[in-house]
Amino acid sequence: MSTFPGSPRILKGAIVAYTLPALIPRVVVFQYNPEQVTRSLAPRTAEAGAGGGRGEANRTDGPPDETITLAVEIDAADQLERPDEHGTTVEVGLHPVLAALEGLMYPPFPVVVANQVLANFGGAFILGEPVPLALLVWGTARVLPVRVQSLSITEQAFDTRLNPINARADLGLKVLTYRDLEMTDPAYWVYMASFTQKEVMAALNLGQGTGALGRALPF
Repeated sequence: MSTFPGSPRILKGAIVAYTLPALIPRVVVFQYNPEQVTRSLAPRTAEAGAGGGRGEANRTDGPPDETITLAVEIDAADQLERPDEHGTTVEVGLHPVLAALEGLMYPPFPVVVANQVLANFGGAFILGEPVPLALLVWGTARVLPVRVQSLSITEQAFDTRLNPINARADLGLKVLTYRDLEMTDPAYWVYMASFTQKEVMAALNLGQGTGALGRALPF
C-alpha cells in the first residue's frame, strides 16, 4: 500500500486454506500483489454420441478448464528493520510463509501419521489424504476454489543463518468447478457463487450497447 497522502487503499490478494473439518484458515496474504495474473481457459468439448456429428459443435461437457499462473514476491526486509516487533522473522526468516505455501500441496500431517500406524499394524482401511481446500482471493469479484498444480520457489537472499529472507514463488493453479467437486463440499458453493458473479458481470456488459454494429447483426 502506498504511503502517499490520499492514495487509495489497495486490497491484498491472498490464498486462504482450510484443512476440513476445521474452520480455522491458514492465510497467505501477498506481501506485494503480483504485477500480472495469467488466466488460461480451454473448453471441455462434448464427445459425439452414438448418433454423433451435426449439432455437437456448440455443445460443451461442462465449464472450461481454467488455470491461473502468478508470481508472488516475498521479502523480509521491512520486518528485519524492526527486529523487536518481528522476532519470528529474525529467528527463521521466510520459512513460515514458504512452509504455508508448500503446505497447500501436502495432506494433513495427522492423517499421514494415522495411515502409517494403520499400515504398520496391517490395517486394511487407509484414510484418504486430501490436500487443504484452497481459495484464491483476488478482489471481491473473484474468489475461486483452486488446486495447486505447481509451485516453484526461488530463494534469492539469505541471512547469516542461511534462512531465506527474499524469495519468489511461481504458482500454477487449477480452478475447481462443479464438475470437480461434490455438492457437500464447501468449495462447490464457492465456485457456484463465482459462477453467478461472472453471469452478473456479463449482464452488466450488455449495457454497453452495440452501437452501429447492431445494424449488421443477422438477428
